Amino acid sequence: MARKTANDDPLAPLTLAVGQEELLLDRAVQEVVAAAKASDADTDVRDLTPDQLQPGTLAELTSPSLFAERKVVVVRNAQDLSADTIKDVKAYLGAPAEEITLVLLHAGGAKGKGLLDAARKAGAREVGCPKMTKPADRLAFVRQEFRAVGRSATPEACQTLVDAIGSDLRELASAVSQLVADVEGTIDEEVVGRYYTGRAEASSFTVADRAVEGRAAEALEALRWSLSTGVAPVLITSALAQGVRAIGKLSSARGGRPADLARELGMPPWKIDRVRQQMRGWTPDGVAVALRAVAEADAGVKGGGDDPGYALEKAVVTIARAARSRGRA
Repeated sequence: MARKTANDDPLAPLTLAVGQEELLLDRAVQEVVAAAKASDADTDVRDLTPDQLQPGTLAELTSPSLFAERKVVVVRNAQDLSADTIKDVKAYLGAPAEEITLVLLHAGGAKGKGLLDAARKAGAREVGCPKMTKPADRLAFVRQEFRAVGRSATPEACQTLVDAIGSDLRELASAVSQLVADVEGTIDEEVVGRYYTGRAEASSFTVADRAVEGRAAEALEALRWSLSTGVAPVLITSALAQGVRAIGKLSSARGGRPADLARELGMPPWKIDRVRQQMRGWTPDGVAVALRAVAEADAGVKGGGDDPGYALEKAVVTIARAARSRGRA
């Protein structure tokens, strides 16, 4: 979700959208354009790439109009502007024109940092659009999407949706919109599974959940489905590692409320409850065996073996057996 500065007027003379998350960058532009058109339905919108903004172009676009029309000028990938064009933009920032909103989209790295600093110094309204690389960030995004439209979704439903859809924010936003349009009342895990059953079953986290629960047959079925639908083997080993480590962390943690353990272990409270159910049957020796199996599978899918699928199947079976180690003791 985009982060904004205290100045949150989309009609401010300058909006600076910083980051590399395309959906959030597009939404930052859409917010400004919508506000401008609400103020003046005839607003002229110019959406430009660096190659379209040559030296002198900005001066032409922002020159006073005979009809004093409102205008929105969007400059994408501002970090790629030529040195001469950057000079034009900096000069404009010192004396912005009335009825014109300039929107600069900047990746936020070292390239073009002088323009970034100049825009901030000029008092730009800033919208942060960072790339969401962490599962926790995508989970927070999904929750915010539901909240934004005034709908309620359970934590398990949000997690299932992230597991099923993956890292594409556009697809996640689209899935939320579909669920909101089609489902009345609170959206729960069962509803999400029903809508996205094929993708949810192909999720690497579904493979991991079934394995650490000792459900070998179901884990193997989910694994084969995942591989057949194009899920990368390295994602599956990562999910297996996370699942086994969560068992190990919680089994060695001090007792307490889910909220306290969540803070201690860096997990959301709902996951604490799920892992508590999954850890029945596990022993410390079983965790050690499972972690070795994951390490071997990881090496196998990264070139250390001839068949990544076989390496994963072997790991899944070993983990499922380890999950029942207490019962065999």
